[in-house]
This record gives sequence, C-alpha cells and structure tokens, in this order.
Amino acid sequence: MKHSYVKYLMMAAFAGGCLFTSCRTVRETTAQYEVTKVEGGMITIDSVWDTNPETKVAEIVKPYKEKVDAMMYEVIGTSAMKMEKGAPESLLSNLVAGVLQQAAVQVLGRPADMGLVNLGGLRNILPEGDITVGDVFEILPFENSLCVLTMKGADLRHLFEAIASLHGEGVSGIRIEITKDGKLLNAFVGEKPLKDDRLYTVATIDYLADGNGRMDAFLQAEKRVCPENATLRGLFLDYVRRQTAGGKAITSKLDGRITVK
Repeated sequence: MKHSYVKYLMMAAFAGGCLFTSCRTVRETTAQYEVTKVEGGMITIDSVWDTNPETKVAEIVKPYKEKVDAMMYEVIGTSAMKMEKGAPESLLSNLVAGVLQQAAVQVLGRPADMGLVNLGGLRNILPEGDITVGDVFEILPFENSLCVLTMKGADLRHLFEAIASLHGEGVSGIRIEITKDGKLLNAFVGEKPLKDDRLYTVATIDYLADGNGRMDAFLQAEKRVCPENATLRGLFLDYVRRQTAGGKAITSKLDGRITVK
C-alpha cells in the first residue's frame, strides 16, 4: 500500500469521524455501547514496505540514515566462530556472561565471582567473521546496565535453583549440576563448593538485579552497585575493541558450566 494512499485513508477516516460526531443526536451521544468482539492480526514489517518509499520522507531521512549506517557498519573485530545462544549453556551466553564478570573490575577492583546474563536478553547470533557495531546492537538491543551485587551463599544457592528451573542461563565463574526436570544438584564457585555462610559477588544486568526473570534472590543482596554509563552493550563493544587492538579474535567455548545429570 502506498504511503500517499495510507495518508488519504487516515484523513478520510478523521473527516468521517468528525462528520459523524457532529451529526449525533443527544440520545445517540448518551447511548450505552458494549464491545462484543475484538479481532487482531500480525502485520509483517519487512522490505515490502520499502517498495514504494515516500520520496519526500526519504530525502529528509537520508542524511541521518547515512550517519547511522556509517556507525553501524563499522567493523570493530573478528569472531573466530559462529556463536548462538541456548540452554543449558552456549557459546554466546558464556561469552557475554564472561564480559560481565570481568566488567566488575571497575566496581570491585577485581572480577566478580560470577557473571550472569539471561538468554532472553540475547536477541541474535554473533556471526563468524567480521563483527560490526550493528551486529552488537542486534545481539544486545536493550539499555541494560551493569550491576554488581554482594550476596550470602545461601541466597546465591536460591539463585542457582532459579537458573536450574530455567534449565540454564548465561553464567561465568561458576559450575552447577542440574536435573532434567530443573532441580539443582551441586554448585561450585571458582571450582570450590558453594558455602551458605560466605559472601560472593555477582555481576549481572539491572533487569535481573531488580528480581526479574525469576531472579528474586537478588532482592536479598547485602550490597548493590550499578555504575553509571555501563550498559552491557557498551561493555561488550569495548571488549571487542580491546581484543582487536591486542590482535585477538573473539572466541568462546563450552566448558561444562551447567551440566544436566
């Protein structure tokens, strides 16, 4: 459908609505109406809508689009492999969780004991080969920010139980064993058994730190620090650029962080 035709329909509907309103009687305006049926459907937003672009709009948008394209198509690194998300663990989720764990250095002066990212927050794959800024925006489209929490081991165990119930999330620095039906069997932090009376640090995103995604165990944290201007996307972009500056490709591995028994 051409945009001009759409605008015509909108104007016609608006005019018709005004005309209908002006012709109503007092009885009609005070009548009681009831919704009897609601129908809806999905409209696919794809390249079909670009078949007949509005020329004037395209001219206005062009300089802005060129600036955005120049930024998004910038190559900032190389991925040694294709990385996807998945449970119980995956190349992409392991990588992002590791970036979070290391990012805690700016708060703690050292990496956190654990990094955690939810699989639902990863919205695309990391392709093998060139990594562009646009690739990172597609993987991490949300404005999620770093939060570093200090928790008792007993509360961290509840967090692990939540991860088990979800059959896995993106984790780093820990190792847990779970059952096929989502129960926690064993938990280790830094290769040592989890101790309920010890304090541990977790680097995650604010969305999860607020207790979302079944992570309500975070609400029992002893301490929470969320530094300004530390979005997960920005941290990941910085990580890729640092690796590239050091002549390294981006890699990941599956190493049994979450195993199903």
